[in-house]
Amino acid sequence: MPFFETLLLSFVQSATEFLPVSSSGHLVLMEKFGFSNQTLLMDISLHVGTVFAVIAFFYKDIFSLLKGFYKKGTLEQKLAIQLIIATIPACIAGFFLSDIIETVLRSPLVIAYTSIFYGILLFVADKFSPVKKDIAEMSYKDAFLIGCAQALALIPGTSRSGITMTTARFLGLGRVQSAKFSMLMSIPVIALGAIYMIYKAFLEGIVTQHIIQEISFGVVSSAVFGLLAVWFLMRWLKTASFAVFAIYRVLLGICLFFIFL
Repeated sequence: MPFFETLLLSFVQSATEFLPVSSSGHLVLMEKFGFSNQTLLMDISLHVGTVFAVIAFFYKDIFSLLKGFYKKGTLEQKLAIQLIIATIPACIAGFFLSDIIETVLRSPLVIAYTSIFYGILLFVADKFSPVKKDIAEMSYKDAFLIGCAQALALIPGTSRSGITMTTARFLGLGRVQSAKFSMLMSIPVIALGAIYMIYKAFLEGIVTQHIIQEISFGVVSSAVFGLLAVWFLMRWLKTASFAVFAIYRVLLGICLFFIFL
């Protein structure tokens, strides 16, 4: 893949993976304008890079979770278990339904509808749901519900980060806490996705001694752009709302309707 296309795809995929604006909607637009040469190796590099981005930003929290996981009754152990619970629905749905959903529902009009619908839902959740708790006060049921919402993100246009943050806001978490939990729960899901793609690459026989060279630039660029996106979102939510992202999603959906209808 040419250098410029790799850089552009890394920027779009990494930024929209963490911002609640639908990565698939932007990728559809890129394909419309001729940037459609996304390979399996590029998918791998983007997934690996975005995992590195989240780990780099939340390394203190992750270290604390790993250290406290085996300490019975601690908040760290509780949060680690909640993250495991939140990961299960998406893994089950992805294993059984991902290929079907990608084949049947991956169309510009579906993405337009979901972008608008979930954009409005994000606005409603953020505007009208009072803050009742933080991550430390979350229940296991809350974690499971957010995990079920993450499974919905298999539907193109939904946005994994968008739907999980929306659900967290409906459940009473604050904006920063909603984003933090969404980011942390993205690590196992994105990592498992990368492992699955690497497995596919082995099956297709495209893993060679040069694979590290081929994907290294994609990993580095997606990690950098992803880290910037996470930093921007967490900083933004300290003083502002999700409204700008909700409005952007609605405008993106309308734009897709005009282009593809």
